[in-house]
Amino acid sequence: MELDYKAIGKRIKIARIKADLTQERLAELIDISPTHLSNIETGTTRVSLNTIISIANALSVTGDDLLCDNIIMAKVQFEKDIALLLEDCDEYEIRIIKDMIGSLKDTLRRDANLRTADRNTH
Repeated sequence: MELDYKAIGKRIKIARIKADLTQERLAELIDISPTHLSNIETGTTRVSLNTIISIANALSVTGDDLLCDNIIMAKVQFEKDIALLLEDCDEYEIRIIKDMIGSLKDTLRRDANLRTADRNTH
C-alpha cells in the first residue's frame, strides 16, 4: 500500500491553520525547517513517523486525524469531518445534503450488489 502524502500534508495544514500557527512557528515547535514543513504540507516529501507524532502533539490532534485517508478503519474521523462540514449549514442546506446523502447511499449499496453479482458470474 502506498501512502497518500498529499492527503497527510493537507490534513496537517488544516490542523495547523485551525491551531492558528504559521508554518514557521510549527516548524520551530517540532525542530524542523520551515521549508521541510512546507514540503510535508504539499506532499512533495515523505514524512517520518517521528515527525507525524511531533506534529500531532504540537497541534493537539491524534495520529488518526492526520492519517485517516490512509487508514481503512477511519470511520470515526470521517464522521467528525462530515460534522465539521455541516456546522455552518442552514436548515435548507442541511435538508438538501441529507437528501443527497440518502440517494448516494442507496446508489452505492445498489451498485455494491451489482458488483457482487458481477464477480460471482466471472
